[in-house]
Order: sequence, then structure tokens, then C-alpha cells
Amino acid sequence: MIPPLPNMRFSVAPMMDWTDSACRRIHRLMSRHALLYTEMVTAQAVIHGDRERLIGFDAMEHPVALQLGGNDPKLLAQAARIGADFGYDEINLNCGCPSDRVQGGSFGACLMREPERVGDCVAAMKAALAIPVTVKCRIGVDDQDPEAALDALTAAVRAAGVDALIVHARKAWLQGLSPKENREVPPLDYERAYRLKAANPDLPVAINGGIKAPAEWLAHLQRLDGVMVGREAYQNPEILLGVDPLLFGEAAPVPDAFAMLEALEPVIAAHLERGGRLHAFTRHLVGLFPGRPGARLFRRHLAEHCVQPGAGLADLRAATAHVSRHQPDAAAA
Repeated sequence: MIPPLPNMRFSVAPMMDWTDSACRRIHRLMSRHALLYTEMVTAQAVIHGDRERLIGFDAMEHPVALQLGGNDPKLLAQAARIGADFGYDEINLNCGCPSDRVQGGSFGACLMREPERVGDCVAAMKAALAIPVTVKCRIGVDDQDPEAALDALTAAVRAAGVDALIVHARKAWLQGLSPKENREVPPLDYERAYRLKAANPDLPVAINGGIKAPAEWLAHLQRLDGVMVGREAYQNPEILLGVDPLLFGEAAPVPDAFAMLEALEPVIAAHLERGGRLHAFTRHLVGLFPGRPGARLFRRHLAEHCVQPGAGLADLRAATAHVSRHQPDAAAA
């Protein structure tokens, strides 16, 4: 039996343009245990591009996984080795992204149609690595039967030695829907993921797609090994304060978002000293303080002042000063 991966119980999904290193460091300050993922990076970009810019990360981000895109086993194995040498805790293969870019390169969700190729890719990465290799997939694409499509992919990656499967529990429509619509329009089918786990009890399976409240996390964990939360964790990051107490039996690293921002200050200060801009961090903070009086002024201050060249910690403190420390009032945001 394959043991569930450490920290697989809760993870924050890989999200393009969102889950960069700055975002991951913010999230880490609210949970010691959540498994964090990079944005998808293509294997060729890792091999030929500016590696430090593309996949560099801070040690505080651990446990952190690198998500790769591609369909060539040799290139994926080479990129995975580079990722392992950088210190990532896991390498994940993207078999779920439906964007035009991945369709043009025949990877991402397109790989749901080629389970044998996915198996070859996983086998090549497993042969090259000592760290876990996982796959994030859909339940099918376009007119595929989700029962047959997901079963075929699972059989192929299991035979290749995959360490875990993360199932985005909806189909991807490669023609006629935008990537945004693909996150919302095809209906979610959590029961399909449950059936997959029941048929493969020794394979660690996590679920992704439309998951929000902690009560939903707990419900899924009755049937599966892990939950992966995407947009809700980004747009309402304070939910991450509940991860460690609820799922790992430990207190959160900080009591609230105000304390998180205080803990973030030395991280931002080091970034600014290296010539970075405040906006690299503050662009990920607009979801803080939902429902609190002053939240709108906080967001406005971020948008008007923290984006300016030369903006610094004083600007972030000024934005935070707008927010009441009283408990949220649903009518006040």
C-alpha cells in the first residue's frame, strides 16, 4: 500500500499568475502544514530558461511542490531532476489545464486522451527522482466518459509508480469554453472521485474543484486522503488559519491576518532590499479582512499606493490602519 504523502491532507492548488513565491510565503505564514504548489512551468522552460526566476523559492515555503507541464518523458525527467536539485518536496505533472497554450503543445488536459503517454512520463520522472511524483488531472475532457477516462489514466499512472493522484472533479472542455469557464461551467462530480478511491483504496487520492468552507474539507476527508483548495484560498486567504488547528491538531502560526502582516514585514523588507517592489506581495493581499469595517479602504490603498515605485512597509501599514480589529461584520466590507 502506498502511504499518503506528508501534508497531502490539505494543499493550495497551483494557479497561474497567482501562486508565485510571494503568494506562497504569505500562505505559509498562516499554515505550517499546508502543501503549497508553484504555478505550472513547462519542462522546456525549466531546462532552457532562467531557472532562478522560474522555479526559485524561499526555504520558508516548505513543504512545496513544483508543477510541470509537458508531454515528453525525457524532458519531464530532466526538468524534474532540476526541480529536485532546487529542493522541491514533490514534482507534479499537470494533466488538467485547458488553456489554448497547453492545447497548442498537446499537454495539460489534452493528456487525459493519452493515458499511456502519461504513464510513460510518470515512469521517466520516477526513475530520475527520489522524491514523490504526483499527477493532477480532470475526470475527462470533452465527450469522454468520465468513468472510462479516469480509470484509464489511473491504471496507467499506477503501473508507472505514481505516488498520488489529485482529481479536479469536473471535465475540461477544450473547445468552446475559456479557461475561466472551465473552472465554473462543467458540473462538479465529487462522487466520481469517491468511486475512484473506493476502487483504488491503496492509492492516495486528493480532490480539487469548488471547495470552500472547512466543513467541506472535513466531508471530503471522510472519503479521500486530501483536499486541494484553489480560488477560495487565494481570494479569502484567512481560511488558511483554520488548516493547522482543524486538520493537523496544532495552533495556527498566527492568530489573525493582522499578526500575519506583522510576520510578513521582514520577508517584504528583505525583498525590497534586493530591489523588489512592494506590489509583488500586496497584489496577493486584496482578499484579506472580508467583512471588516475598513476593508474597502484597505483594498483601495493597496491599489493606489502600494503599486507605486518606491512604495514600502509604511504604505502597507497605512493600508492596514484603515481596517477595524473588531470581529467581521458581513454588512461592512
